[in-house]
Amino acid sequence: MSAKADNRLTPRERFTRGLTYSALGPVDVTRGVVGLGVHSAQSTASGLRRRYREGRLAREIGAAQETLAQELAAAQEVVANLPQALQEARRTQRRRINRPVLIAGAVVVVLAGGAAAFSIVRRSVHRGRPESSPRPPSVDVQPRP
Repeated sequence: MSAKADNRLTPRERFTRGLTYSALGPVDVTRGVVGLGVHSAQSTASGLRRRYREGRLAREIGAAQETLAQELAAAQEVVANLPQALQEARRTQRRRINRPVLIAGAVVVVLAGGAAAFSIVRRSVHRGRPESSPRPPSVDVQPRP
C-alpha cells in the first residue's frame, strides 16, 4: 500500500515527506531531488520548444507583414497613378474612335465622288441621242404641222 502511495506523490511532496520522516528520509530525499530535476528539465524543454515555435511564428508573421507592406505600397502606387492612367486611356480611346470615323468619312467621300462621276459620264455619253427602249412607245408621237 505504501508503494501505491509513493507513486502518487509528486516530486515536491516526496521531497517534503523525505525531509519530514527520518527512516525513509534519504531515499525519499534522493527520489524527490531526481524527480524535481527531471520535472525541471521537462519544463525547460517545453518552454524552449514554445519559445522556438513563437520565434518561428514571429519570423513568419514578420515575413507576412513585410509582404503585406510591399503589396500595400504597390497598391498605393497604382492608386496614385490611376488618374494619369485614366487620362491616357481616354486619349487612346478618343484616337480609336476618331480613326474609324475618319475612315468612314473618307469612304463616303469616295463613294459620293464616284457616284457623281458616274452620273456625269452617263449624261455626257447619252446627251446627243434619245434614250432607247426595247419597248414601243406608249403614246403615238405625231409630227407637228
